[in-house]
Amino acid sequence: MMLRESSKTFGYEADLRAVTDPSVGSGIPSGDILIGFVDAVLSDGDSSAHRGSIVGQMGEDALVETAGVIGNFSMMNRIADATGMPVGKGSLAQTVDVRELLGLDRFRHD
Repeated sequence: MMLRESSKTFGYEADLRAVTDPSVGSGIPSGDILIGFVDAVLSDGDSSAHRGSIVGQMGEDALVETAGVIGNFSMMNRIADATGMPVGKGSLAQTVDVRELLGLDRFRHD
């Protein structure tokens, strides 16, 4: 939800399918570079090329901010998973279209 709303604020038409389908463009400037970096970090791959691309195209601050966002989302997900925190009914209602688009309901355990 946050990406969808922030992309509207900045005037981008985000295609969230890019998160799960590399053949789809994200609609976000430098989105392919950002997704590549996220994938490398989360898969324990070599992220050095992606770091260089982010710095080269977006600057050092963007690299720091991107790494911070990855870390924050990872932390939030780990806390929610570790505590068994269910997704709220409001969030479920607001994300039906995105979950369906990305096939995310296959991960639900309720």
